[in-house]
Amino acid sequence: MCKFMNTRSKRYKNSVEKLTDNEPQSIDSAVQQLNNFESAKFDETVELSVSLGVDPKQTSQAVRGKVNLPHGSGKDVKVLVFTENAEEATAAGADFAGLDELVKKVKDGWLDFDVALSTTSAMKVVRSVARVLGPRGLMPTPKAGTVTDDLSSAIKEVKAGRVEFKMDKTGAMAVVVGKKSFSDEQLADNTKAAIEAVKESRPDGFKGKFVKSVHLSCTMSPSLPLDTTLLN
Repeated sequence: MCKFMNTRSKRYKNSVEKLTDNEPQSIDSAVQQLNNFESAKFDETVELSVSLGVDPKQTSQAVRGKVNLPHGSGKDVKVLVFTENAEEATAAGADFAGLDELVKKVKDGWLDFDVALSTTSAMKVVRSVARVLGPRGLMPTPKAGTVTDDLSSAIKEVKAGRVEFKMDKTGAMAVVVGKKSFSDEQLADNTKAAIEAVKESRPDGFKGKFVKSVHLSCTMSPSLPLDTTLLN
């Protein structure tokens, strides 16, 4: 553990020394800087971190949404589908499909999947695990597009790179925009798409500055501030 931390600290320090500008900047500039940082021994995830100006205690100001990344997320997404017709969902590409048996597994603590979808009729049963899935951002909801009867399209979108995001209790949220191995153009395109999705998630009637700050970073890198005028 100590050896790992020392290696990480040295890599992080070296990356910080390569910072050419830590002022709010454009997406293209930030992406270029990320690729100047030292890389870890794995393909790091690139993430957009957003601090919002909404009041997390007000349900009317809750923020969540989804984005179809033009170049995908770079992740092999495991999709679970709650449905009475498991064969149809499996044929459409679901990794796990079913209803009562899957609900029982989730109640017992099994969460080996990245996205959960549900048919409309199955939601009567799925609601029994809302307390398990909700805090982890896995509960299917119509607003997020994860409650649907068009399973084929939904599974295809998720597998192709649809990413969901949700504000936490502090008014912050993170949106995955790809992997460090992506080209500058791919990361820039994905980041721009994510920013548009965040803008569209602004609560109806909200007054004031929606986004306080936004940063772009890799798993093991310093974060780079972006120009917040991109989102307000």
